[in-house]
Formats: sequence, C-alpha cells, structure tokens
Amino acid sequence: MNQTTKAQDALGHNGITEGVIWKQLLLFFFPILFGTFFQQLYNTIDAVIVGRFVGKEALAAVGGPTGTLINLLIGFFIGLSSGATVIISQHYGANQKDKVSQAVHTAITFSIVSGIIFTIIGILFAPIALKAMGTPDEILHYAVAFMRVYFIGITANLIYNMGAGILRAVGDSKRPLYFLIASCFTNIVLDILFVVYLPFGVQGAAFATVLSQLLSAVLVVLVLMHTKESYRLIPRNLKIDTGMLKRIIRIGFPAGLQSVMYSFSNIIIQSSINTLGTNTIAAWTAYGKIDSVFFTIVSAFGIAITTFVGQNYGAGKKDRVYKGMKVCMAMCFTSSLILSFLFYAFGNHIFLLFTTDATVISIGTNILRYLAPVYITYISIEICSGSLRGTGDCWIPMLLTCMGVCLLRVVWIWTVVPRHRTIETVIFSYPMTWVTTSVLFLIYFFFFSRLKCLRLPFRIKK
Repeated sequence: MNQTTKAQDALGHNGITEGVIWKQLLLFFFPILFGTFFQQLYNTIDAVIVGRFVGKEALAAVGGPTGTLINLLIGFFIGLSSGATVIISQHYGANQKDKVSQAVHTAITFSIVSGIIFTIIGILFAPIALKAMGTPDEILHYAVAFMRVYFIGITANLIYNMGAGILRAVGDSKRPLYFLIASCFTNIVLDILFVVYLPFGVQGAAFATVLSQLLSAVLVVLVLMHTKESYRLIPRNLKIDTGMLKRIIRIGFPAGLQSVMYSFSNIIIQSSINTLGTNTIAAWTAYGKIDSVFFTIVSAFGIAITTFVGQNYGAGKKDRVYKGMKVCMAMCFTSSLILSFLFYAFGNHIFLLFTTDATVISIGTNILRYLAPVYITYISIEICSGSLRGTGDCWIPMLLTCMGVCLLRVVWIWTVVPRHRTIETVIFSYPMTWVTTSVLFLIYFFFFSRLKCLRLPFRIKK
C-alpha cells in the first residue's frame, strides 16, 4: 500500500474521489454545517436570553463590541491551529507515529500557553479596547463584565478547538460534533439558570459559556488521553518543539492573518455602529446572530469544496474537480436564494427572539432587508477561495480577501461614513466589497490560478 492510499484510508477520504458528486459534497457539508452551527449557537443563546431577560443594553453589550473583540483573538488562533491539523494529517497518513505524537503535544501545549496570554490580555485591556471602539457608557459596564469572565475561561475554548482539529485530522469528525452538541445544551441550561433564575445578568451568560466550553475541552482531552493510537495525549510529555511549532505557524498563518483582517474591519464597522446609539447597536447585534446562519452555510460549502478539490486534484481527476466546483456553486447559490427570501419575508418575526423593543426590531428588520437580497454576491468568494486552497494555493486568496473585503471596507468606513453617518451608509460597505472581491477572485481564478483552464465554457478533447 503506497503512502497516498495509506493517507486516504487513515483519513476516511478515499471515497470522495468516486461516486455521485453532489452526494459526496453533502456528506462533507452536513457534519461541517452542524459543527459550525453549534459553535455559533453559543453566543446566539447568550444574546437571546440576555436580550429577553436583562434588556437591550445587555443585548448590545454581549453580542456587539464584545463579540467583535473576542472573534479577533479566537479567529486568529483557529487560523493558526489549522496548520496543526494539516501537519498531523500528513504524518498520520504517512504512519509517522513519532511525528504525530510530537505535533499533538506541541499543539496542545501551544493552546495552553496561548490561553494564558489571551486571559491576561482580555482582563487587562478589555475596558481600553471597548472605549477605543466608542462603546456607549450605558452598555460599557455590561461589556467589560462579560469579557472579563469570558477571558478567564478562554483556555478551555482553545484546547477544545485544537483537540477537535486533531481528531478531524485523523478522520474522526463525529466526536467533536457530539461534544459541541453536549456543550451547547449545557450552555442553554446554564444560561437559563444563571440569567433567568439567578440574578447574575451578563456575567451569568459569560459563566454559562465558559463552563460549557470547559465541558467540551474536558471531553476532547479525555478522548485524546485514552486512545491507543499515535495521537494519544500524555500529560507529562506536554512541551513545545520549536521546529514543529514553526511548521504549524507557517501553514496556519495565512488563515490566521485573514481572520484578523476580517475581525479588524468588523471592529472598525462596530465602532461606526456604536456612534449611532444603543438601539442601533442592539439591532446590529441581533442581526449578526441571524446573519451568522447564512455565513455558517456558505462557510460549510467552502470547507467541503476545499476537501473535495484537494482529494481529486491530488488524484489527478481534473474533470471531477471542475464538475464538483460547478455542483457546489449551484448548491450554494440555491441555498443563498432560499435563505435570502426567508430572511426578507420573515425577518421581523425572527427579531422577536432577541427583543420586544419595537424600535430595535424596526432598525434590525431594515438592516436585514437591505443585506439579505445581496447575499448571492458573496458566494463566489467562498467557493473560489475554497477551491484554490484545495490545490495548495493559500496566499493569493488570502491577499485578495484582505484587499477586496477588509482594506476596502476600512477605507469606506473612514472616508465616506463620517460625511454620511447613517446605518445605510455603514452597511453598504458589505455588498460593495463582496462584489469587488468576487470580481478579483474570478479574474485570478479564470486567468492566473492553477485551475485557470476553467475560463473556457467548454473543453476541447484532443
């Protein structure tokens, strides 16, 4: 058995190069979708319960500026951790047991060290960062209280994400999903207990999130400690191998940097939203939770096509690569149209989950009806970048995204919004940058990338 076959068998991906394309894509899509969905559900549940039982000021604090700052650090770490997933996957497939063990212990140790650093940063600098974003005084104390509790327990979040990445690297995508489901339901129960029945307010929501994340971290660590495979976690062997850490960071840095750029542009946008008052902040917070449904679905398609293209491109099945991309684009396009219609038609009712304040619901509904119809302008970015990553092309997609989405959005917020400070001017930055970046991706994709032969509407048989 050659190394490629070993890797395919070890990772459970050997079937993706055969069979009906749309079925294979969906087999990858749904586990990714459900996993991402339950991750998103953490903060959504916090926002729903806090908004309904504490008030719109607490809602604005929990999901607005705090969520943006938390995502800045967590997103960067998850991007870096993707490097560990790739390396462990490669060594596991090649049956290099010593390298697998070395990578696992380096990755987990790196998670612990990063968690300690993030805790210190979060506790000390939360008030400074929130004030720098222009967070209104009436919600500032809620936001600081939530962030400090959240960052006390952030190490558990990092350990779970790294541990789940290790399990997925060796072909186990089910147990990380099960742990997320258990953690999510724990979060719901604790949210109700700490916020509804006990007067803990936003701190109760933060404690609920921390404890539920601790549960998922404990579960994933127990699995790693009790396996007999090469990826077994032995506590006394926890240490950082500098050479291995450099490899992890080198591979994961582009994804981490892209996440930081996204988060930075979102911080700039949130700062502009903060100047429009508590009602708008609360409406934007609730919209963000609804909006995350769309991005969860599209992101799952993007990850699915990355895996599909990677396996088939490596196997030399170019025809299957092209067909898979077309099928994935069609499925993503259809899903986006359906979701846009549902949001536009029933969005005002969805906002009732978060608040009963008529002004907040009105502002939020207007935001949703403004952006939902243009969701389809984004999908090309996700599918094209996912396909390119599948061929090993990571840096150019990252640069295109950073320039077309992040940099252009920041320029718009800094130059145009101060002259026309309305919510419509702020949110116009989304469709503007989606369309611009989609054009950049399509130009690169069809004329310069490794898959540029797709520029022809048909291929001539030789």
